[in-house]
Formats: sequence, structure tokens, C-alpha cells
Amino acid sequence: MKIVGLSGSRVGSKTRTAMNYTLKSASEKYPEAEITLIDLAEFDVQFSDGRNYWEYEGDTKYVAEKIMEADAIIIGTPVFQASIPATLKNIFDLLPVNAFRDKVVSMLVTAGTPKHYLMVEQQLKPILAYMKAQIVQTYVFIEEKDFQRKEIVNDDVLFRIDRLVEDTVLLTETYTRIREAKEAEYDF
Repeated sequence: MKIVGLSGSRVGSKTRTAMNYTLKSASEKYPEAEITLIDLAEFDVQFSDGRNYWEYEGDTKYVAEKIMEADAIIIGTPVFQASIPATLKNIFDLLPVNAFRDKVVSMLVTAGTPKHYLMVEQQLKPILAYMKAQIVQTYVFIEEKDFQRKEIVNDDVLFRIDRLVEDTVLLTETYTRIREAKEAEYDF
């Protein structure tokens, strides 16, 4: 199973801190999984100009291809101006409309205030559904107060992240078995 952790911002440290914990949890619980972190702060991704993702070069092509090869994607995103960052939206724009078909996508969100929890429901989930993702319905929302010195200090948040990892892997395994059984019916 290939899992990609996508840290969807070029600035700040909280989302990356949460993604580091999430992928560490995933690698400890599922050592057989191939886990890749894509932190958009570390890549020079071009703006989408309508080309197919494989026609780009460099970091843009690498990021798009890694996402397309994944079985599961864990998206970490901060909330900026009550919305997703432009860097994350650009990733969605680079990919084809069916990019997440047969992929499980889960989310964790960092925000300065609890007032922005609906961003996931009203913006991120609809985009992922449109792109045909199998969405893990529960997500982890992490507030400013849950961090201290680039560490998550709220045990409940850590528990919810561990559960998100489990749900992501379980759902991915389940959809894989269903898809394989359906393909086996064709007998050719």
C-alpha cells in the first residue's frame, strides 16, 4: 500500500508538525506500507496551466505523479482566510478530475480558532468528492492551543490522529478487496 502525506502549505509549522506525527504513527503501525511525505514548502510547484500532469517537469511532475500513484492520501492543511491555501488548491488543479478514483483520502486541519471547522465540510470535502475520492468522513481538527513549541500537547488530538491513520488504512484495504473481487468477476 502506498500512502502519501500531503502537507498543503508553504508557510507555518503546525501542519507539518501534525503530518510528521501522523506519518510516524502510520509507519509504526503499518511498516509494510510505503509512506511518502510531500511538504509543499519543500517543492517548487508550478501553477496549473491546463496541461496533463505528466507533461510538467521537475518538482511539479514529481508531486503530481506521487499523488497519482498513491492508494491513500492523508491531506494536512491549515486554514487561511477561512479557506484552503492556494498551494493546496493548485495541486488539485494540476490533477485530472478523476485523480482520486479508487483512492482513499483523509484529512487533518490546523487552525487558529475553532470557528473554521466547517471549511472541511464546505470546501475540502466537496472538491475531493468531485475528484472521486473515497473520503474518510471523520477528520482531525487541531487548534492553536493544541500546540506548544512545535509539539502537539493535547493527548486527545494524538488519539484522534492515530484513529485517522487506522481508519485510512482500513478503508483502503477494504476498497482494495472490493475492487479486486469485482475485477475477478470479469474472468478475462
